[in-house]
Amino acid sequence: MFPLLYTAWVSVHDWSLLGGKGEFVGLDNYREVLQNPYFTKQLVNTISIFAISSVPQILIALVLAALLDNQLRARTAWRMSILLPFVVSPVAVAIIFGSLYGDRYGLANEILGVVGIDPVSWHTNRLASHVAIATMVNWRWTGYNALIFLAAMQAVPRELYESAAIDGAGRLRQFLSITVPMIRPTMIFVIITSTIGGLQVFAEPRLFDQTTARNGGSDRQFGTITMLIYDFGWQLRDLGRASATAWLLFLVICAFAVVNFLLIRRLGRLGTIGGRG
Repeated sequence: MFPLLYTAWVSVHDWSLLGGKGEFVGLDNYREVLQNPYFTKQLVNTISIFAISSVPQILIALVLAALLDNQLRARTAWRMSILLPFVVSPVAVAIIFGSLYGDRYGLANEILGVVGIDPVSWHTNRLASHVAIATMVNWRWTGYNALIFLAAMQAVPRELYESAAIDGAGRLRQFLSITVPMIRPTMIFVIITSTIGGLQVFAEPRLFDQTTARNGGSDRQFGTITMLIYDFGWQLRDLGRASATAWLLFLVICAFAVVNFLLIRRLGRLGTIGGRG
């Protein structure tokens, strides 16, 4: 709680990285941040990368967990293997995907060329860069979330599935009517943590950047809010505006977390109603 309150205190002062605390400026830092043209652009970038990464990530993690919840041969090895991307260093991930999404000699463009599609400028095209960064995030975190879902699925009593099978429910109906409602608390946890992490993405876009400034591309086409916080605090040495930006990001995360919570609760109720029907 202290870091949150201290950041709020810094955000209402003219606070320099080198000079320290200055005079009280009220909401001036917030107004300057909101009027900054890069704030809106990088907020849109952040939400775009978050949407492209987190939504498929959670859906794929659910599917993987459901598959691993079956009696598979060498299932322990499969469960361990999906966690391997998570233990890989983000720098190594950036090197791998930087080569994969190279603008001139990348494997992705080579594959597109085989099927007759023109090369994509992964580092300069705004949407393409978001897709590339989202792929990096998904590759690293999907397996981790799948194991969390798997742990929750294994706690579901098997008798429920046996009873549903006797009543004629197929695997899909069992998953929607039994599994999803039973693991709803875990889904809420994963969705909220994925929201927090997705909206604070920093390492992947910064390492993906090939420019000298490393601000998120030549026109900040894939710069994120956390990168803007870094620019304010450590490039411009203005901790007041950096803290104000951090608080604005905190409010955005809270809004998304509440929306996600309401949606997953609604989906859980629909699943329960469907199961009764």
